[in-house]
Amino acid sequence: MNDVFAPATLGPVQLRNRTVKAATFEGRAPEGQVTDALIDYHLGPARGGVGITTVAYLAVAPEGRTHREQIVVGEHSLAGLTRLADAIHDAGAAIAGQVGHAGPVANGRSNGVHALSASRMPSPLSMQMIRSATSADLARITKDYVAAARLLVRAGFDVLELHMAHSYLISSFLAPGLNRRKDEWGGSLENRAKLGRQVARAVRDEVGSSVAVTAKVSVSDGFKGGVTTDEAVEYAAMLDADGTLDALQLSGGSSLMNPMYLFRGDAPVAEFAATMPPLVRFGMKTPMGRGFLKRYPFEEAYFRDKALRIREAVSMPLMLLGGINQRATMEQAMADGFDFVAMGRALLREPDLVSRLQSDRAASGVCIHCNRCMPTIYSGTRCPVITPEPIQL
Repeated sequence: MNDVFAPATLGPVQLRNRTVKAATFEGRAPEGQVTDALIDYHLGPARGGVGITTVAYLAVAPEGRTHREQIVVGEHSLAGLTRLADAIHDAGAAIAGQVGHAGPVANGRSNGVHALSASRMPSPLSMQMIRSATSADLARITKDYVAAARLLVRAGFDVLELHMAHSYLISSFLAPGLNRRKDEWGGSLENRAKLGRQVARAVRDEVGSSVAVTAKVSVSDGFKGGVTTDEAVEYAAMLDADGTLDALQLSGGSSLMNPMYLFRGDAPVAEFAATMPPLVRFGMKTPMGRGFLKRYPFEEAYFRDKALRIREAVSMPLMLLGGINQRATMEQAMADGFDFVAMGRALLREPDLVSRLQSDRAASGVCIHCNRCMPTIYSGTRCPVITPEPIQL
């Protein structure tokens, strides 16, 4: 089996080990530009031993932001992204950019432009109607992905992670409950998968072998009408057969419909409601609103069983994600045939965790999975257990 701490390759990229800092929105780009605070955020795990740190939610278009305090990849953001990539390389790690279009997860009121989805639907974030994307929209957005990929290569990024999960735009097309279309983009899974496969092909054709191209996909969306594990296996097999990607990162849940399916552990309802606008805050106090943050018991590597089904179905490298805190769990992932392990909350609590686990076989992370980090994305993502006050940008 692979040694999780030994040097590895991902496509054309040489890595010092098989650990990945997963993309978690940093909340450190209030003007849509790279800041010193954003660089420092990623320098923590980079200096702490990870193979790759992933910059979250780099939007390909203005309406593709989750909200206005987010970077849109373009000439205006190139200098900052280059500075960020250089800093991570100097720390000995590789840098990935999570490239995406938020689709129905975007707050159209914050962005100043209506959100897009596979089908028309109300937005609980903006209290507006989300527009159904036209074929012209999808052609333009595919070009936006290509343009973003081209610029991130110029900035010196090593890995491009295409966001195909969590009810973002591509994921909204995959989910039959969100995609009620009757045209070539709806109906069968083959039709619903068309946008993701089209984007992956276009990006690969643009960047060739200059960088690694991966995708974040769902093992299950966790809501009625979402992507099931059976469909996830079939979709992964399609992407594998296409040959456009160097790896898949296996995630789950829906930022719009069921976020706790991804996080597991405690549900910080009161803390999350306190960060919301008054109308949304009121809605979260209703029975329906309280049910939005469901409670799922935490267990380490909680996506493992579903991810193993994908491991059996594809030959391409896979990244296992989902509450990985211990060296023994990382080694089990290698024994299971996974090629990389991705960590989020554990590294937020302890940026140097990878180095500590590498030097001590008995060590484990100290994250308690209270999930109170989730609401901090609006004031600078952090572990409130150790950093209770908002950061100053």
